[in-house]
Amino acid sequence: MREKQTELDLAIKCCRSSFIHVGIFSLCINLLMLVPALYMLQVYDRVIASGSESTLLMLTLIMVVLLTTMGILEWVRSSIMQKVSNRLNHQLSPKMFDVSYRQALYSGGTLVSSQPLKDLNGIRQFLSSNGLFAFFDSPWVPVYIFILYLFHPWIGSMALGSVIILTGLALLNEKVTQSAQAAANKELTQAANSVSKNLHNAEVIESMGMLSHIRNRWSVKNKSAQAFQILANERAAILSSVSKTFRIIIQSLVLGLGAYLALQQAISPGMMIAGSILLGRALAPIDQMIGVWKHFITVREQYARLHNTLETDIGPHEQMSLPEPIGEITAENAVICAPGSRVPILKGLSFYVAPGDMIGVIGPSAAGKSTFARALLGIWPALSGKIRLDGADIFTWDREELGPHIGYLPQDIELFEGTISDNIARFGKADPKEVVTAARLAGVHDMILRLPDGYDTYISTQGGTLSGGQRQRIGLARALYGKPKFVVLDEPNSNLDHQGEAALAQTLKYLKRIRATVFIITHRTNVLSLVDKLMVLNQGTLTLYGPRDRVIAELNKANAGQISQQNNPSTSDAKEAE
Repeated sequence: MREKQTELDLAIKCCRSSFIHVGIFSLCINLLMLVPALYMLQVYDRVIASGSESTLLMLTLIMVVLLTTMGILEWVRSSIMQKVSNRLNHQLSPKMFDVSYRQALYSGGTLVSSQPLKDLNGIRQFLSSNGLFAFFDSPWVPVYIFILYLFHPWIGSMALGSVIILTGLALLNEKVTQSAQAAANKELTQAANSVSKNLHNAEVIESMGMLSHIRNRWSVKNKSAQAFQILANERAAILSSVSKTFRIIIQSLVLGLGAYLALQQAISPGMMIAGSILLGRALAPIDQMIGVWKHFITVREQYARLHNTLETDIGPHEQMSLPEPIGEITAENAVICAPGSRVPILKGLSFYVAPGDMIGVIGPSAAGKSTFARALLGIWPALSGKIRLDGADIFTWDREELGPHIGYLPQDIELFEGTISDNIARFGKADPKEVVTAARLAGVHDMILRLPDGYDTYISTQGGTLSGGQRQRIGLARALYGKPKFVVLDEPNSNLDHQGEAALAQTLKYLKRIRATVFIITHRTNVLSLVDKLMVLNQGTLTLYGPRDRVIAELNKANAGQISQQNNPSTSDAKEAE
């Protein structure tokens, strides 16, 4: 079966002409690498023998020109690979950002990592490094061996044997270091991700004295990674030392062999020196590959990981543009699971909400209310069935087009690093009038003005010095920005004081006036007086849904029956006996 081509493969393919040019430049550079050996050969065999200073001058001038050309070609070759590196980064970094985002979104937060971006950066750095050129230079090694055979078959045979031995060492280096290096990279990645996640909870760690326990858990992974890294480095260091020592010895031996052949008058003294230089050049790319092999293994793993990530990425949903939503919500026997799981959290949801309705959603803890909010917004797709907005599956809407018409206040308030104005405007081009309007609707305008820099006050991801109630009200202002037509508020009053509750009531009245469809998920009953209908969730099922007063009456009736049963245990005992 043919392997699926990913954006990474296509981006590499787009750079094929650049790689061909680098290969051509490498050919020219390697041919020009013959110049020092040929210059030495001519000096020994021609200049010294003839004593001609003019010949020496001309040979020297030719040598300088050719080697200067070689230096220019090497600079051009490096520049090409730098441009290839930048091109790949330009093409793929936005894609990798989106992939990281979708991994976090559809994994339920279990894969919150910038690893795809790190992998891309590792590939980019390797492409722009000098270590890559060893792989471009190695195909021209046979050229040097052929020339050494022209000098003398013994010298060529020694060179061929040396190349075979060094190639064997390179393959051995791959075999003995690959598994240890892969394990070290895996452990280091997990340790780095663990540190990143733990640092977000630094206040919790500090307040409850958890630092030593958290550090110990990290230390286990770090020590494991270090052990694998040491093992891989030790093996690579041994092989690198062996190859370097062997290369120096063989270059000295070829001098000795050349001297013997020169004494036998089989070759000239110039060939003896040139042979040593050419052999060193022939072995250099292989020796260099052994030196960068660890980096190459890491890059190869990064490439494979990126390729696999892009293959499994579901990609964005490209849909035809739809009209602005009016807020009609329909559920058709929807079953909702957490991302990566097939265990239903919500089962058989079926209901209809007319545009402009305000729905209260209540139920005990773990009833699935927050999952319900994510399903309503299309954050978590339905395993089966559909949740529709204006007749279209909400999961398939174009999020960039739908987003401005959606308002969402999650239970766990997440503000982003930036100014308050940026957060309220959802980091788009801020309309000052709309920002202030949203802040006023959320009852947070006056509070913002009292901050040191007002709407330009910079806050961190955790809200900085803002209290829980202030963060919640700024989150509410963000949800109201742009007058959305569909609003989901998950526990909007969990951190609010009496003043905040009053501001929330005014916000809900405003949403009613503009006929926005609103879902309020709450444990507190004081906001339910404003809703039109009530939903009751219990153990993942929709047990009651209808006009607020009728649902409350049924709940009161059911509660009264339970109290009566608890007060008359003999009745229940009698029923059980029957």
